[in-house]
Order: sequence, then C-alpha cells, then structure tokens
Amino acid sequence: MTSLGLESSVVEWVMEYPEVQCVLESLGIDQSCQGKSLEFVCQQMGLEPHFVLKQLHTVIEDDSTVNE
Repeated sequence: MTSLGLESSVVEWVMEYPEVQCVLESLGIDQSCQGKSLEFVCQQMGLEPHFVLKQLHTVIEDDSTVNE
C-alpha cells in the first residue's frame, strides 16, 4: 500500500503513481494544484476526500496486480 495520504499533495500522488492521473482527470482535479493537499483540493471541489482516496488506492492496487 502507498505511504501517501490525504495530507499529500496532488503533485506527489501523480509523481509517485502516474496511473492515478485518469482518476484525477475524471473527477476534474487539477494535477498541478500548486502543491495543495489532496484533502484540501477535494474539500474545495465538494468531493468526499476519503472516496477520492479509495479511488486512487483502487487504481494503484489494480495496476500493481497487472504488473506482477
């Protein structure tokens, strides 16, 4: 599992796990976000942060099983 969480910036997520870009794009989350935390960006956009986090983890887990 990832060491990144809601306090991590959107940029950190994209740099560490490029596969999450599709989720961020589908939710309308700007990937530059000027270093703001995932939680802050979600709250500003009216998204449930834990829902978004779960979506990111799902993509990461799916990608890791494909690469095994």
